[in-house]
Amino acid sequence: MTNYIGKAVKRVEDKRFLTGKGRYTDDIVLPGMLHAYIVRSPYAHAKIISIDTSAAEAMEGVVKVYTGKDIADSGVGGVPCGWQINFKNGDPMKEPPHPLLVADKARYMGDGVAVVIADTREIARDAGDAIEIEWEELPAVAHAKKATEAGQPLVHDDAPNNLCFDWELGNPKEEVDKALSHAHHVTTLEFTNQRVIPNAMEPRSAIGHFDESTDKYTLYTTSQNPHLTRLLLCAFVLGIPEHRVRVVAPDVGGGFGSKIFHYAEEALMIWCSQRLKVPIKWTSDRSEAFMTDAHGRDHVTKAEMGFDKEGHIVGLRINTHANLGAYLSTFAPAVPTWLHGTLLQGLYTTPKIHIDLCGVFTHTTPVDAYRGAGRPEATYLLERMMDVAALEMEMDPAELRVKNFIPPFDGVNEPGYQTQVALQYDSGDYHAVLKRALEMVGYDDFRKEQAEARKQGKLLGIGFSTYIEACGIAPSAVVGALGARAGLYEVGQVRVQPTGKVSVYTGAHSHGQGHETTFAQVVADRLGIPLDDVEIVHGDSESVAFGMGTYGSRSLAVGGSAIVKSLDKIIDKGAKIAAHKLEAAEEDLEFADGKWTVKGTDKSIAFGDIALTAYVPHDYPEGLEPGMDFSSFYDPANFTYPYGAHIAVVEVDQDTGQTKLKRFIAVDDVGNVINPMIVDGQIHGGLAQGIGQALFEGAMYDENGQLINGSYMDYTMPRADDLPSFEIDRTVTPCPHNPLGVKGAGEAGCIGSTPAVVNAVMDALRPFGIKKDLEMPLTPERVWRAMHS
Repeated sequence: MTNYIGKAVKRVEDKRFLTGKGRYTDDIVLPGMLHAYIVRSPYAHAKIISIDTSAAEAMEGVVKVYTGKDIADSGVGGVPCGWQINFKNGDPMKEPPHPLLVADKARYMGDGVAVVIADTREIARDAGDAIEIEWEELPAVAHAKKATEAGQPLVHDDAPNNLCFDWELGNPKEEVDKALSHAHHVTTLEFTNQRVIPNAMEPRSAIGHFDESTDKYTLYTTSQNPHLTRLLLCAFVLGIPEHRVRVVAPDVGGGFGSKIFHYAEEALMIWCSQRLKVPIKWTSDRSEAFMTDAHGRDHVTKAEMGFDKEGHIVGLRINTHANLGAYLSTFAPAVPTWLHGTLLQGLYTTPKIHIDLCGVFTHTTPVDAYRGAGRPEATYLLERMMDVAALEMEMDPAELRVKNFIPPFDGVNEPGYQTQVALQYDSGDYHAVLKRALEMVGYDDFRKEQAEARKQGKLLGIGFSTYIEACGIAPSAVVGALGARAGLYEVGQVRVQPTGKVSVYTGAHSHGQGHETTFAQVVADRLGIPLDDVEIVHGDSESVAFGMGTYGSRSLAVGGSAIVKSLDKIIDKGAKIAAHKLEAAEEDLEFADGKWTVKGTDKSIAFGDIALTAYVPHDYPEGLEPGMDFSSFYDPANFTYPYGAHIAVVEVDQDTGQTKLKRFIAVDDVGNVINPMIVDGQIHGGLAQGIGQALFEGAMYDENGQLINGSYMDYTMPRADDLPSFEIDRTVTPCPHNPLGVKGAGEAGCIGSTPAVVNAVMDALRPFGIKKDLEMPLTPERVWRAMHS
C-alpha cells in the first residue's frame, strides 16, 4: 500500500511505549551525574530575612547549596516573557523580573529559594529540609478581580493595582453600548472560568550537562518546544552562544501546553552544571508539579449579549479580569488577549463586539496556555450566553444558534469570513455540524423522553456547544505586530538516502500526538514508498534546524506543510534526473505511485533508482548537483479554523446532586484528515479534559494564597468510569491556504465539551428555577445546594 492519506494506520511509536522502551528525561543517567532538589516557599507572599545553609552543606553526600543571592550575584538574567501586550494608552505592559531563584521575597507558594546539589535525590531532599529560612509573612491576594482593588497587597512594586496591562478589541465601545441600549432583549451573565492544573502523566524534568572538554552544554528537558527553550535560555537568561548549547527533548509523557514554556529549572540546571563541571538532574514530584507547572484559565467575566425581536444577536459587551499569577510565563499575555478575544465572534454573525480585559498579577502560580489556550474560555462565554438567552427568550437553544450562524463559505469561491475581532475565518459550514449532532442525539425524541422523566422525578438535561478555534498560528509578520517575540513558522527537512529510504527532520515535537506516524503517512503517500521506509526525527536542536515546536494544534498544518514543501522539491529534482535517464523532456513526465513515467508510454523509473542515481551520479544531468536533501520553512498565510458542535446528555441525582454523563456527541470539522484513528484519539483526550473542567477539576486558593488542593487526594481528575463511550463524527471543509487542507484536531474536544456539559446540567435543573450560572466545577455539593437553596 502506498496510498496512506486518510487511512487509520496504527501508530508506529506505540511499540516502544507499550513495551516500556520509551526514553524519558528522568530515564537518562549520565556518568558522574548529581541530583538537585529545590527549596520552595511555603508562603504565597513573604520576605526572606535570612537563609542558613550550613547544616545542609555539612551533610554527607551534599556537594553544594546555591541560593537566590548566589544567582543574583552571578549576573544571571531572569526567565523572559515571549509576548508583548501594551496598555490601551500605548504604554508597554509591566514586565517584572522572574529570577531563577528569589533572593528578596517569595511571590507565590512554590517560588524557588535555594537549590541543593547532592549525590542522590533523597540526600538532596533531606538537606533541603535542613536549610533554615527566616521568613516575614506578608499579606497576599489570590483572586484577579480583588487584586485590582485599592489597598490590596502588591505582587510587584512597579505594577500599581497589580495591573500587568489593560487591553481592548473589537468595535468602538460606544457603538456596542448603543446596540445594546436599543436591543429588544439583553442577557447578562457573570461567571468565573476557574483555574485548572495540567497534570501530564510525566512530571517535568531537566538535566544540565556542561562538558568541560568541549566547552559545550546539553540540556535534556521535558519540552514541547526545544528550540525556543534554547533561544530564551541562551539569549536572555545565561548569555551563552547558541552554537554551544544543545537542547534535547526525548519522549515526553504529555504536555497539554504546560511544557511549551521555558522554566527556571532548565536554566538553573545548566548554571549549576557549569559551576560544578558535572551533569545535574532535577525531576519534579507530583506535589511540586501542582505548585509550579503553569496553570490554565482563571477568568472572571461579565458579559452582556443583546438580541432583536427575532432573536438575532445585535451586540456583545465583555469585561474580563484574567489572572496571570505572580510572574509572566512565556506566552501568558497572549492567551487572554489574542488567543481569547479574537475568538469571541464564535460561529455567529454578531455585528458589534467589544472586549475590555485586564491582565492581573496575583500571589499564585503563573498562568499560561493550557489545552485550547484562550479559545475554551471564549467558547464557554458564548455558549453559556446562548443557552441563558434562549431560556430567557423562551426559545429552543439549538434554534437560537442556527438563527445566528454565519452562512456557509469555502474560502475559495468566496472570501473568508471577516469577524469584528480581527480574524478572517478560512472556510466553514457551521449548520452542517449542528444538524449532524442533532440527528445523532435524536433531539426531538430526547425532549419527549425528558418531559416524561420529569414527571417521574428524574432530572435529565441536554446541553449544546458550538465552537470555532484558531489553530496553526498566523503569519510571523502578523503575530509580530501583535506582540510575539518569535517567528511562528516551521521547518521540515527531507533527506533521501541512496537506497531510497527517507529521513525527515521536523521542528515540531511529539508528546503524544503521533507525529512519527502521521508525518510518515504524508511522506510515504506523496513519494509512493512504503511507510516503513520513512524515519521521523524531532526533539533535538543539534539534528533539526530551528523550529517552533508543538502547541496550538499547529503540527500538521504548519510542520506538515513545511515537509510537503520539501517533498515537492524532491519530486521536482527527481523529475530532472528521470528525464535524463529516460531521454525525455521533463514536462512529458508524470509522478505517481513512486515512479516517474513518460506520459502515454510504459517507460518509467522508480523512486529508489532515482535516489541511487542522485548519490552515484555517473549518468547524470549536466550542471545538476548530486544528492537529494532539501529543507523548507513554512510560514502560514493565516490561522486555520476547526469548528464543531458538541451535545451532552446528563442525569442529575436529585438526592445527592451527582451528575451522570449519559451520552456525549461530538461532530467536528478539522479539515482534511490524514489518520482518522489518531484524530479520534485526540478528540477523545480533549473531551475528557473539557468534561473534567466542567464537573471535577479546579484549583482552589485560600485568602492567604495557599493552594489547598495541590494533590490527587484533593484535586479531582476524571476517571474512565466518569465518562461515557463518546459518539463522534466529522464533516470536512478543507483549509484553503495550506497544501494539506488540514486544520488541527488536538484541542477541539477540550474547547467544545465544557460548556456543553454545563449547559446540560443547567437544563436538567430547570425545574428548580436556576437560570443564570453555577460555579464550575459542578460538584455534587454545588449542584445539591443549588437545588435546595
